[in-house]
Amino acid sequence: MISDVNRDYYAGALVGAIGLGAAILGARYQIGTLTNMGPGFMPTALGILLAILGVAIAVLNARRQASGEKAMRVESHGIAAPDSTPDWWGWGCIISGVLLFIVLADYAGLLLATFFAVFVSARGDRTASWKSSLLLAAGVTAFGIVLFSLILQVQIPIIRGF
Repeated sequence: MISDVNRDYYAGALVGAIGLGAAILGARYQIGTLTNMGPGFMPTALGILLAILGVAIAVLNARRQASGEKAMRVESHGIAAPDSTPDWWGWGCIISGVLLFIVLADYAGLLLATFFAVFVSARGDRTASWKSSLLLAAGVTAFGIVLFSLILQVQIPIIRGF
């Protein structure tokens, strides 16, 4: 069992290692410029950001431990869940949301795929209400359509016929 003291170090190391790996693999492709991005630009940029985030997690943990603060526990409805028990509902909702996006993007288009993926994933938060999940899904869908379809012109139709 990983102690609370080392948990953030391991999390920071894992995030940093994944970021470093993505940056190294992404740099193997042509990076290009900001105005003419190559296929390696985004993986390299995101990998560097992940690596920086991993270092930040570890440094903040070290500062917290040096000051004697305790790690915060995540609580749901005021009841702390045991640290060793995974939240299967949350995991299931997030994985289902991703799978819904994959299937619906192919058959229904960007609008329905984004809306249902975000809505189902948001339901994984036990503190989220139906109304807040619907509002989040509607907002992310509107933003996603503007960004990916209108600005970036990604080749997924907004609405696709069944």
